[in-house]
Amino acid sequence: MKKLRTAVQLIFTIVTNGYMYGFLQGKIYRGSLKYACVPGLNCYSCPGAVASCSLGALQALLNRQGFQVPFAALGFFFLFGSLFGRFVCGWLCPFGLVQDLLHRIPLFRKRKRLPFHHVLKYGKYVVLVCLVVVGSSFLFGGFAKVPAFCKYLCPSGTLLGALPLLGANEALRGQAGGLFFWKLGLLVFLLLLSVKVYRPFCQYLCPLGAIYGWFNRFSLVQVHWEEERCIFCRACQRACPVDLSPREISRSPECIRCGKCAEVCPEKCIHFRKKQSA
Repeated sequence: MKKLRTAVQLIFTIVTNGYMYGFLQGKIYRGSLKYACVPGLNCYSCPGAVASCSLGALQALLNRQGFQVPFAALGFFFLFGSLFGRFVCGWLCPFGLVQDLLHRIPLFRKRKRLPFHHVLKYGKYVVLVCLVVVGSSFLFGGFAKVPAFCKYLCPSGTLLGALPLLGANEALRGQAGGLFFWKLGLLVFLLLLSVKVYRPFCQYLCPLGAIYGWFNRFSLVQVHWEEERCIFCRACQRACPVDLSPREISRSPECIRCGKCAEVCPEKCIHFRKKQSA
């Protein structure tokens, strides 16, 4: 399961960020595929990106003059959320892959969660409301509406967008200012933290995780636990990267459908399945 998931993550990342000419020339692909979105974080400004970020598209729609309900973006999230839930986070997000690989580095004693996890886990909902929705929809102090999450926080955009562009374009390097160095510092902090703590950005700051987490209880793809067969050995909880109990697995908005619980269950009472209709 671990090898399969890593392979899917790598293939999806390469396919959706495979515009090599953009990396070499420091230019952004602007072809027709950019009108399509991918379900995970995939910065529009990444020179290798061949499609757009769904979260960036949501902010762009909210940035329009006046207020209009972004039905297209909401429909996109409803489609992928109702089909997959946070399976998207576990299998299809390039920045999730980066954090996974860093966590495998054999340094430090690994932690699944940060202290005060029960409070900090709501940070991603705060980011969703304050930066994605409010920051993109309203005016404050005379400043124009901005895609606040992309501009002030998104580490995926810094890693896959800003750094490659600056590396290949000398003119852009001369324009890098305080905002870039703030985001670079945040990126470095999150990358270093990922070596010790499992997916800190996904657990505590990612608004996409907040959105897809809402769909976990009723998405088509589920991790099913057969309670009547369970011997309560807790092997699944020990294997779970975010320390979920058997009752929480899949139903919790924190479950990313990584499949580690199903892989280690001695009774095979945890497994992937499609949600059964009533």
